[in-house]
Amino acid sequence: MRFRGVSCGADTLVRQLRSRVAGRSARATLVLLLLVVVLFPLPGHAYAGPGAGFAVLSSFWTLFVAFLYSLYALLTWPFRHVLRTLKRRKAYGKAQFKRAVILGFDGMDPELAERFMGEGKLPNLAKLQQQGTFRKLRTTFPAISPVAWSTFMTGVNPGKHNIYDFLARDLSNYLPFLSSAEIKGPKRHWKIGKYSIPVGKTNIKGMRKGTPFWHWLGKAGIFCSVIRVPVTFPPEKFPGVLLSGMCVPDLKGSQGTFCFCTTRASGDKFREGGVRIAMERDGGVCRSYIPGPEDPLAEGSGRELRVDFELRPDPERNQARMEVDSQKFTLKVGEYSEWIPLKFKAALGMGAHGICRFYLKQLSPEVEVYVTPVNIDPGRPDLPISHPVTYSIYLAKLFGPYATLGLAEDTWALNEEVLDDDAFLAQAYGNHEDRERMLFDALEKTQQGLCACVFDTTDRVQHMFWRYLDDDHPAARNVPRDQRPNIIQELYQRMDGLIGRVMQQIDDDTLLMVVSDHGFKSFARCVNLNAWLHQNGYLTLKDGKTESGDWFEDVDWSRTRAYTMGLNGLYLNVKGRERQGIVEPGAAEALKNELRTKLNGLADPASGKIGITGVFDCDAVYAGPYVDNAPDLIIGYGDGFRASWDSVMGKVTEKIFEDNLKAWSGDHCIDPRLVPGVLFCNRKIADEKPAIVDVAPTILKLFGLGLPAHFDGKAWTLAPVVGK
Repeated sequence: MRFRGVSCGADTLVRQLRSRVAGRSARATLVLLLLVVVLFPLPGHAYAGPGAGFAVLSSFWTLFVAFLYSLYALLTWPFRHVLRTLKRRKAYGKAQFKRAVILGFDGMDPELAERFMGEGKLPNLAKLQQQGTFRKLRTTFPAISPVAWSTFMTGVNPGKHNIYDFLARDLSNYLPFLSSAEIKGPKRHWKIGKYSIPVGKTNIKGMRKGTPFWHWLGKAGIFCSVIRVPVTFPPEKFPGVLLSGMCVPDLKGSQGTFCFCTTRASGDKFREGGVRIAMERDGGVCRSYIPGPEDPLAEGSGRELRVDFELRPDPERNQARMEVDSQKFTLKVGEYSEWIPLKFKAALGMGAHGICRFYLKQLSPEVEVYVTPVNIDPGRPDLPISHPVTYSIYLAKLFGPYATLGLAEDTWALNEEVLDDDAFLAQAYGNHEDRERMLFDALEKTQQGLCACVFDTTDRVQHMFWRYLDDDHPAARNVPRDQRPNIIQELYQRMDGLIGRVMQQIDDDTLLMVVSDHGFKSFARCVNLNAWLHQNGYLTLKDGKTESGDWFEDVDWSRTRAYTMGLNGLYLNVKGRERQGIVEPGAAEALKNELRTKLNGLADPASGKIGITGVFDCDAVYAGPYVDNAPDLIIGYGDGFRASWDSVMGKVTEKIFEDNLKAWSGDHCIDPRLVPGVLFCNRKIADEKPAIVDVAPTILKLFGLGLPAHFDGKAWTLAPVVGK
């Protein structure tokens, strides 16, 4: 699930760039620093280029400190190299394998995998099943990607890693904020004439707690390459390399805001995910712009930086000539550009670097151009997206520009019909191919240790094309069964081919695991739990209101006892906890039991099917120091149901149940017992009921490390290899 249009907290997110855009003097110092590093490169384990990271630099002082650190690292390198070599030899002494490779296929479903294997369509997964292991992998409560992948990497339940959803709530105003990271701009500004110059650095704080298992490996001297695992932004320092995944923002500070530039005179505003930008005709030229981050010198004004572009239509050839930032290229209708670098210029030599792709949708009767969200440029990152910072630059130099946005596949553009099926798939698989190249580079350069890479394609494609798999999905009732494409089957076959190529690159002393964080089901019917709470007297609107706006507009908190926000969480309006809470703490348990009794087994009157198959008390599900941040109840929706789009955004409607008509037609944010993930392994695993929380302790055990006492997961038992 992605929340492209969530703006609450975005005011602080967009300020991230104010201390990340350096003036001319800072750039000159950076050039000097890079010359020193290039002339005297530090070892990067298996990677070329500087391996001792220095953070993205935002001021002369941090540049100077980085210079001193680089000089120190250079002078002490011989001693550190000897110590690291001795430590590495000792580290692998107790390891059962010299290398572990983990392929994360977000959302791969065990029932579909079993079905397609049975039909002979997935020979490489079938080989893993025959020679090693295939099991259903128990997921987290709830079965949401940032929750499950956080548990995967830390080996603990959400009560210990603090991630319960994509969104968390602000107890002071009931509004949401991104649960994974907090980004705050500089507190001080110098006022010089009309300018407000930021002083100090941006503070980027990861909200996920707990220690990823590759940190334990790195401390023991075992090198790790970690590529695009979710909830790794901001990247944390450890002895290895990492490229952040899901939850990396775009250059605007959002989770992805596309642009739709058009000459069409009018059009509805997109509720989520994108903005509509006017394109002006001037003779044979069409002009528009790409909105960027807020102007760092105009704090609080809301004024955004822009990059202008021109388009010259050539209808006879069904193409157009485009010019962006003095770059010229030609696009045919239905074609994407390459990644185009953008420079958003502010005054005083400040600016920000990003990249985007253009898609020419049509030239007649109106000109329409789709522009991807502006990604952070991996070759010139204005925010830290990798560790060391040079790792993203290394990949960009090796393979060219690539998507850095955490949720790079633009599902909302397909939902809003700005993109069609083919355009969305071209974008998704283009990003996928970039990640494949990164994976095989990491495999080549990580001959010992851990190589972990998560692929999002499995999740995004199933979300958007389940409608063609479902017999009677509301979003595809006008598409005859014999005309529906086999997109999801082809997806699984593509992933199987990737596994086959990985198997060719590894030897018998390499452990291979394929894991997914959850499975998938149909999302045909929406459930607005806020509507149910309203109609049953638990949530009250202001007098005269029958519906609310987004984010609880028109909710009367002085008479509201319960509310829901996000995908699966239900909250009580507790006195002394929420700002306007009315439920006495001593009455909370009874209210939870009352809600569980009424909601469990809630049926859809249109079909009689059960819309809610489980309501789980978080006090019984979670344990740890961060349980106070958890919802009070977790709602487990039934197969075919999910929280409605309105309910997720804190809106009260009159309908409790309604059809889901969006392209986003499959989901997993339901009863976790219905959507386990997959576990494939090239070794026999004895455990019959493995869980995603077990991956971290298993990897540490296989490399001969002791397990931290706070782990909730248990290490699996691998059967010995015959003859070894």
